[in-house]
Amino acid sequence: MISLNRVTRVFNSRDGDQVTALQDVSLEIGRNEFITLVGPSGCGKSTLLRIVAGLILPTAGRASIGGAEITEPRSETGIVFQAPTLLPWASVLDNVLFPLRMMHRIDSTSTDKAMALLKLVGLAGFEGKSPRELSGGMQQRVAICRALVHDPDILLMDEPFGALDALTREEMTMELLRIWSERPKTVLFVTHSITEAVVLADRVVVMSPRPGRIQEIIEIGLPRPRSFESEATPEFHEASQHIRQLIFGTRHVGPGRAAA
Repeated sequence: MISLNRVTRVFNSRDGDQVTALQDVSLEIGRNEFITLVGPSGCGKSTLLRIVAGLILPTAGRASIGGAEITEPRSETGIVFQAPTLLPWASVLDNVLFPLRMMHRIDSTSTDKAMALLKLVGLAGFEGKSPRELSGGMQQRVAICRALVHDPDILLMDEPFGALDALTREEMTMELLRIWSERPKTVLFVTHSITEAVVLADRVVVMSPRPGRIQEIIEIGLPRPRSFESEATPEFHEASQHIRQLIFGTRHVGPGRAAA
């Protein structure tokens, strides 16, 4: 579904220096696979996501979807960022419908599709509210609906729960798993949370410090459906500790979620 072949991305800094964010990254992602990206800050996770989204181009190498090179944003891709970025003057329903309006794909079924998504995420009855009337978690649910309203094959998520409190973050993680199980998509999910990465993923891609390279790809064999109760299993503990070791090396990492 998604193919990255020796992708490198170099940025020019304001002082004229060049910064290599990604170097020689190759990755194959299958249809309806859930992939999480983890690694230290500045390792190029968000840059990689933006390349797949068609928002920026690689300096070298090739990124493609279904064999076609990614050169611009594509209609089969939905994106959710850390901030919901909702239109403050528009209703919840109009925010969800916004991508269809931009794509000139509004038709007689559009409102029903948007309403069905709002029901799916537990926001039935809130369609007439404005974003300021919603909590942070509710706003992010609206952002997810907006990303799904045109029924994309691929969902790209850049730390979508990073700004939420711990309880809301866990709730949204479980909500995402439920939505993905009911409406399967190919998902590429960037996170700083090791716990979140393991709970969600089929495979966890661990990135090295800048310039970002793939250190290791870890298969997560935990049975689905999953929950945070999976943390109690030896398989979860082993995968999490291995990822921590890759990211933090020999430095001490405390128990539980201290490094998540």
